[in-house]
Amino acid sequence: MDGRTREYLEGRFGDYYRSAAVPLPPAPGEREWGVIPWSAGGTRMHRHQSLLDLGDLDDYLTRSAPRHVYFSSARFSDPGASSMDEKGWRGADLVFDIDADHLPGVDPDETNYADMLEFGKEALLDLVDLLERDFDFDEMQVVFSGGRGYHVHVRDDSVRQLDSDARREIVDYIRAIDLDVEGLIETRQYGTTTRRVLRTEGGWGRRTHQRLLDFADGLMEMEEDAALERLMELDGIGEGRAKTILGTFRNNPEAIRDGNVEAGGPGVRTLVEALANETVEDETSPIDEPVTTDTKRLIRLPKSLHGGSGLVVQPLDRDEIDDFDPLVDAVPDRFRGEETTVKVTDAGPVTFDGDTFTLQSGVQSVRESLGIFLMTRGRAEKVQQ
Repeated sequence: MDGRTREYLEGRFGDYYRSAAVPLPPAPGEREWGVIPWSAGGTRMHRHQSLLDLGDLDDYLTRSAPRHVYFSSARFSDPGASSMDEKGWRGADLVFDIDADHLPGVDPDETNYADMLEFGKEALLDLVDLLERDFDFDEMQVVFSGGRGYHVHVRDDSVRQLDSDARREIVDYIRAIDLDVEGLIETRQYGTTTRRVLRTEGGWGRRTHQRLLDFADGLMEMEEDAALERLMELDGIGEGRAKTILGTFRNNPEAIRDGNVEAGGPGVRTLVEALANETVEDETSPIDEPVTTDTKRLIRLPKSLHGGSGLVVQPLDRDEIDDFDPLVDAVPDRFRGEETTVKVTDAGPVTFDGDTFTLQSGVQSVRESLGIFLMTRGRAEKVQQ
């Protein structure tokens, strides 16, 4: 990035911070702070700063207009100390990071930015569902990172003292790493007999059981031939087992509601195993493990600007996630309404602020919000008006 472009972006970031209200995280004086300035020759972070070092945050951001702003997930006795050992760790939020370009099946070279962000939102919804239903966390903040994905900050008292190993166990659960499908089934005593049933009270057993119920309901709405064909699509289920399973669904629905994997013979057990694998594949969330297991991680400050996109690091309420479009809703209003002149250096398609079009190379006048987006992403340079 050339000097004129950096100078222009630094000035406009400062204008944003002059009019923006950037909220502080809980216990801001106990956090380490870090910034990356608009300096030439790299993106070196200036860290090991406390809020006392920065002073009033709004004033600091307006004066310095940094390229990126971070704060620590951890709380410290002396957050401004120059080494981690001297800081005095006092606990940390549990942080999750979803990077759209690291998602399974996403090739950053083949998938455009807008589509990657949409895939990231789908992974976020899976993650939030897991955190709410399986962990019952209450104090969560969901944030669009401003760049490639989303962050979730969990601040329940129950997680603050967890060490890296304990946090890794949470990661393993969410990603269903080494999940023992057989372990989703338990043996229960019913009078003088025993019965093998799905663990329906919670966790991956409950999720598999719900998929079994939904699957059974779907079969009941089909014609018999279509239902049998659907069952035989699953490995290990031939025509005989398919007929037995279908008969069980019709004649003994109470057993299915109870999670009884013995009803209908080995065919139902085969079906449950197949549905458990489908559940894991569809409902796990591909979170970035090192972020969650790191008890001293620096994470982007909500409502700051992302220096690689010019978008707002946007906090989201739970009911806002479904309809959130980062390439519209995270565009700063401060950058709307004017035009700027840029030299497009990376032509091609772009989706931004509700429009999709193809950029041509060379000098041209564009909406300022788009120009800032292109410059921060290395697709254009600032030229004199």
